[in-house]
Amino acid sequence: QAQLVESGGGLAQPGGSLRLSCVASGLGLEPYAVGWFREDPGKEREGVVCIRPDGSITYYVDSVKGRFTISRDNAKNTVYLQMNSLKPEDTANYYCAADSICRGRYDHIPPAFWGQGTQVTVSS
Repeated sequence: QAQLVESGGGLAQPGGSLRLSCVASGLGLEPYAVGWFREDPGKEREGVVCIRPDGSITYYVDSVKGRFTISRDNAKNTVYLQMNSLKPEDTANYYCAADSICRGRYDHIPPAFWGQGTQVTVSS
């Protein structure tokens, strides 16, 4: 059964760093665009950043530019999200999604694959 599994979340202090991983099993990520999304209770799930098969990247949240970096390692079937200079407002459950194209949100048609999420909490 194909699935995405996120890991690397946890508690970080403001200004700290975390690296999230999105590992695929049962499918190869190479032909997919992979995006990171986040969701806070009471808010809609929002796209953060996405990386395409050719390595091009689209950021959907201006506040993470210069702080968050997405990368992919097709040999490891993994996409990473390096998060630096974390702020309390980055606190959310982070999900990865694999799809044919990058999308900033999914209103009606879900992506091909969603992960189960990993919680990131930024607090002193």
